[in-house]
Amino acid sequence: MSEKIMVEFTIEPFTDGTPGHHVTRAIAAVESLGVTVHVGPFGSSFVAETELAGEAIAVLSRMAYDNGATHITIDTEKVG
Repeated sequence: MSEKIMVEFTIEPFTDGTPGHHVTRAIAAVESLGVTVHVGPFGSSFVAETELAGEAIAVLSRMAYDNGATHITIDTEKVG
C-alpha cells in the first residue's frame, strides 16, 4: 500500500492580479512530474505518493527561488 502526502504551500512575494513567474514556474515544474496542483486564493496544494511528494517539494522550492521567491511556506500531512 502506498502512502500519500498532502502538500499545501504559499510562495512569496505576493503579487496583485495574476501570480508571478516565481509561482507559475514552480507550479509548472511540479505538474511536469505528473502531479495536479490545485491553486486557491490563499494557497495551493497537491497530493502525491510519499516519494513523489518529496521530489515535488524539492522541485517546487528550487524553481520558486530560482525565479525570485523570497519565502515559501510548506505544510504536509499524511492522508493515506
